[in-house]
Amino acid sequence: MATPLILDGKRCGDALKAEIAKGAVEVLMRRGRSPHLAAVLVGDDGASRTYVEAKVRACGSVGFQSSLFELPASITEEALLDKVRELNADEGLDGFIVQLPLPKHIDADRVINAIDPRKDVDGFHPVNVGNMVLGLPGFLPATPSGICEILKFYQVETEGRHCVVVGRSNIVGTPISILLSRNTHPGNCTVTLAHSRTKDLASITRQADILVVAIGKPGFITGEMVKEGVVVVDVGIHRIPDASRKNGFRLVGDVDHASVAPRSTAITPVPGGVGPMTITSLLLNTLRACMA
Repeated sequence: MATPLILDGKRCGDALKAEIAKGAVEVLMRRGRSPHLAAVLVGDDGASRTYVEAKVRACGSVGFQSSLFELPASITEEALLDKVRELNADEGLDGFIVQLPLPKHIDADRVINAIDPRKDVDGFHPVNVGNMVLGLPGFLPATPSGICEILKFYQVETEGRHCVVVGRSNIVGTPISILLSRNTHPGNCTVTLAHSRTKDLASITRQADILVVAIGKPGFITGEMVKEGVVVVDVGIHRIPDASRKNGFRLVGDVDHASVAPRSTAITPVPGGVGPMTITSLLLNTLRACMA
C-alpha cells in the first residue's frame, strides 16, 4: 500500500488551540480574568510530573491561568479530600484535575467522586460519565474526546464503519466505544469492544475499519492482526530501553508501528498522536467550564 496518512495530534492540537486562545480572550474581556485550570500532583511519579508540567505549559500557550498543587505521596486520603473540597469552593478556579495514578493507600474513585462535576474537566465524575452515555451536555473524558477531534480534523469517515476498540478502561476504551457509536460526527460506527478476555482477538481486530488500541502493552498489535486499509489510533505510550538514544530510551505505543503502518491508510504516531490531543481536550473542557 501507499504510505499511510499520519494523524498528527500536534498539528490538530495547534489548530484547536488557536480557537481556544480566541475563546480565552473573550472570557477575559467578559469577566475580567482568564480561564483558570489547576492540577493536583500527589507524590513524585516521573511520568505524572512530565504530563502535569506539559499541561501547565499548554495553559500558558492559550492564555489560561494555571496552578499546580504538589502534595506528598504520604498524604492521607482525608487530607487529599480536604484539598479537593477547597478547590471545589474556589470561585477563581474554573476546573481542576487530580493526576492519576494516586498512591495505593488512596481510593481514587472516592477522590474523583468528591470533585464538583462542574469543575471536573477530566470528565471522570459519574455525573459527566452519565451525561456522556445519554448524549447530554457535560465534560467528555480528555483522551476519547481528543481521538474524536483527530478523526474530525483529518476527515476520517466513521459512519457505517466497523470500529474495534481494544481495551475497556473507564479512561479510554469504554468511553471511546460509546462516543463512536453515538449518532454524531464523528460517530455512527458499529463498535466492538475487545479486551484481555476476548477469545481469538486477532480474528476480531482483522475486521476493523477503524482500530483504537488502548490496552497498555507495548507493540501488542502487529501487522498480521489488521486488514489492509485500516485506520489505526494508538493510545499507548511506553518507555523502552534503547542504548542508541542519548536519553537511553525510546517511546513506543501499543501498536507495532513498523508492521502495522504499511497495511494502514492512516495511523497516529507515538509520540505526537493522541497525547497532544489529550491535553488540548483538557483545555477545551476548561474553556467550556467558563461558558457554563
